[in-house]
Amino acid sequence: MTPATHVTPSANETLPTTPVIDVEQLVAHFQRGCKTGPLRIGLEHEKIGMALDADGGVRPVPYADEPGRPQIRDLFAGLCKSGDCEAVVEGGSTIALKRKDGSITLEPGRQFELSANAFVLDTDCKSDLDQHLRELLPLADRLSIAFIGVGFRPLGTWDDVPWMPKGRYKVMREYLPTRGKLGVEMMKRTATVQANLDYVSEADAMAKLRLGVGLGPLVTALYAASPLVDGKPTDFKSYRAHCWLDTDNDRCGVLPFMFREGAGFRDYAEYALDVPMFFVYRHGTYNPAGGMTFRRFMAEGFHGERATLGDFETHLSTLFPDARLKQYIELRTADAGPLSHVQALPSLWRGLFYSQSSLDAAWKLVADLTTEERSQLRAEVPLQGYDTKLRGQSIGPLVEEMVRIAIAGLRELGSEGGVRLLDPLLEMAHERRCPADDILSIWHAVGGNPRAFVDKTRLRVD
Repeated sequence: MTPATHVTPSANETLPTTPVIDVEQLVAHFQRGCKTGPLRIGLEHEKIGMALDADGGVRPVPYADEPGRPQIRDLFAGLCKSGDCEAVVEGGSTIALKRKDGSITLEPGRQFELSANAFVLDTDCKSDLDQHLRELLPLADRLSIAFIGVGFRPLGTWDDVPWMPKGRYKVMREYLPTRGKLGVEMMKRTATVQANLDYVSEADAMAKLRLGVGLGPLVTALYAASPLVDGKPTDFKSYRAHCWLDTDNDRCGVLPFMFREGAGFRDYAEYALDVPMFFVYRHGTYNPAGGMTFRRFMAEGFHGERATLGDFETHLSTLFPDARLKQYIELRTADAGPLSHVQALPSLWRGLFYSQSSLDAAWKLVADLTTEERSQLRAEVPLQGYDTKLRGQSIGPLVEEMVRIAIAGLRELGSEGGVRLLDPLLEMAHERRCPADDILSIWHAVGGNPRAFVDKTRLRVD
C-alpha cells in the first residue's frame, strides 16, 4: 500500500545553500532567530509503539517488513487518507509525513514523533497534541498497535528493535559506538518529550539556555519514566537519561561556557564548529564525514563540496546538549511518559521562561552551582531521582519549588488553563513521586505480564 499520492523531497534538500566562510555568518544565523512578535512555544513528542499479536504477544512495530501484520507503513497510509498529510520519501521509503501544522517523523527505532507547530498559548499545544492523538490512536487500535507512555522501550531486547531505513541514522549508528557505549541504545529505544521556545535577544537566549541546562536534572527527576529494560525492573528512574551519559561527550551534556558571564552566540557557534560532523548531505546521499569538524569543513571543503548555511543547520541538529540553540531553544531532558506529563511540558517551560520574575526566581535555584555539581546532578538523577543529594540535601524540594515558580509565571501570563495542566506535576513533586514509580507499580500489579502492562500504560485521549 502506498502511503500517499503526494511526494515531497527530503527536508535536507530545501535547506539554505548560502556558502559559509566565517563565524560571523553563524552568529548572524542565531541573531536572525530573535523574535519581535508574541513569544511562542512548540512541542515534540516521541511515542513507542508495540504491535499486539493475536496470540497475546507484544513486539516492536515493523516498518514494512512483515505483510499481514501491523506496520508503520499502514499507519502512514491511514493518516494520509485524511488528506491532511503528505509523504516525505527517501530512497523509495516514506520516512515522515508533513502536516499542515507540523510533521510526523520516525526516530531510529521507529519511535513515532509529532513535531508540532509553535503556538502562543501553552494550552494550544495541548489541544494540538490531543487532536493528533485522536487521529492516530483509533487508527492504531484498528491495526492492533498500542503506543505506550514510557521513556525507554521496556519490553524485548536491543536486537528485537529494527532500524528505521533512513540514511542519516545509518551513519549515526556506525559512528556513535566509537564515542560511547550507549549511543545506539539512545537511538533505538529511548523516547522523549521536548519543548521549543523563542528568544528576543542574544542576552535572552543565553539566559534561557543557562536556565534550561541548570534546571535540566530537576526536570529529569520530575519526568523520569523509564525504569524497565529488557522486560525487567532496574534501579534506574530514567534509563533514558542514563543513556545520554555515555553517548558522545563531544556533543552531549552540560556546556560549561554557558555559565560564563558574557557568553553569547559566538561562544555557541565556536563550540559547534569544533564538534565532529556525522555526515555531509549531497544529492540525496548522507556521506560520512569521518570525524571532520565543521570548522575544517568550512576551511577546506569536503570532496569538492563547500560548507553552506544549510549544512550548519543540519550540523546543529546533530548536537545534543541538554538545552540546544537553533533559531529557537530546545529543552531536551524529559522522558516521554503518561499523557498528563506530556501535555504539561509546554506549560511548565512557558511559566518558567516567559515570565521574567519566574525566570529570575528559577535561576536562583541553581545559579550558584559549580560545574562539578551540575555534572554530578546530571549523572546521579537518572538513578536516584528525587533522592539525589545536593550539598547534603535531597533535590526533591527544589523540584517542587520549580513547579510552583512555573505556576506563578503562568498566573502572571494569564494562563489558568496551563496552571491546571501543572496540577498533576505539583502533586507528584510534592509526594516525591515520578512516573517511573507508577510504571513499576503497574508492572508488579500485572505480575510482569507484557500484554497487560502495555494495556495499562497505553496512551489514551478523551
